[in-house]
Amino acid sequence: MSALEEFRSEARAWLEENCPPGARGPGEVATGSTKIKIQNSDTRLWLERMAEKGWTVPTWPSAYGGADLTTQELVVLIDEMRQIQARSPLMGMGTSLIGPTLLEYGTDDQKARHLPKIARGELSWCQGYSEPGAGSDLASLRTRAQDNGDHFLINGQKIWTSGAQSADWMFCLVRTDPDVPKHEGISFVLLTMDQPGVTIKPIKLISGNSPFCETFFDNAIAKKEDLVGELNKGWTVGKRLLQHERSGMTALVGGRTQELEGTLQDIAKQYVGERDGKIADPDMRNKVLTHDLNSRAFRLTQQRTVEESQDGRTLGPATSIFKMYGTELQQDRSQLMCELRGAQGLGWTGESYSKTELDWTRMWLSNRAASIYSGTNEIQRNIIAKRVLGLPD
Repeated sequence: MSALEEFRSEARAWLEENCPPGARGPGEVATGSTKIKIQNSDTRLWLERMAEKGWTVPTWPSAYGGADLTTQELVVLIDEMRQIQARSPLMGMGTSLIGPTLLEYGTDDQKARHLPKIARGELSWCQGYSEPGAGSDLASLRTRAQDNGDHFLINGQKIWTSGAQSADWMFCLVRTDPDVPKHEGISFVLLTMDQPGVTIKPIKLISGNSPFCETFFDNAIAKKEDLVGELNKGWTVGKRLLQHERSGMTALVGGRTQELEGTLQDIAKQYVGERDGKIADPDMRNKVLTHDLNSRAFRLTQQRTVEESQDGRTLGPATSIFKMYGTELQQDRSQLMCELRGAQGLGWTGESYSKTELDWTRMWLSNRAASIYSGTNEIQRNIIAKRVLGLPD
């Protein structure tokens, strides 16, 4: 038996013994936020067990709460989690964005202070990038950070701050030198959200949800020890973090084999009907099959990318391909969900609609923004053209 086969056998046995019934299949996933109470006791138990094993962040060094898994072992772990429909023990910007970024750019002190807490799910993070006048042209940001000895005083505003109302910390791009070209005067800092100088105002969307916020800074403090990378060189750090965000690789770790409400095939058979075990309507059957094939191909491409990467590290500009295609696939799925449900897929309120049906109407509206956030798909196409394909300006 090879070392990888032995790891698979051990991982399978451990998961079967330690993954609680309530952490299998659709359900709650811990975010690490100290402001959100975990409702399911099995969700908490699963987080604790996986954190102790180092499998909330499997490829991270064990010194920072990981398990030192190789890329090949990570792929095996993902596969074994899927086999038992084990949910992710932990999700959020800590494990997927700022954690990998600190591993590359953080000081030893920053890694020691922040990474173990992220791995254990003891706090959550949000992203301070976009501003009212700096969205797609992020380098035009104006939030200022004034050098004040052992800390920076931050003044300005961020917008579309996902999860700010429940976050414990923020990683933030700020302007530390206004007298140089815009890309050269930006720094990357970390700051706590529960301080007097930070004000958060949720933005209510057309879907009825408020996942985004306005964030205002009025002499907020970021300690000098939480400056990531060099002063005025934060653009490099910030761009690298976006590549982690756009890669979509973290979605692979979920181990979940179906969506929250079931597969598209299940929904189609329920609402459209079935004949001889197949979706009754040939046109709908073809749409579901096409989407399923595209989804599988996309996931396999992501998995191949993980397998081919060096030590599981995120790729560079090619991650824009994942972001562009993944969000369009997400929007197509939401649209197809509405079509399959017919009139039941357009409900907003009323007793004639189930909670799942009402939730999916809102999800369909929310997903319209998927091709805008994390860098619009138009921007991703520009990056692909210039940085991946090498096409001229």
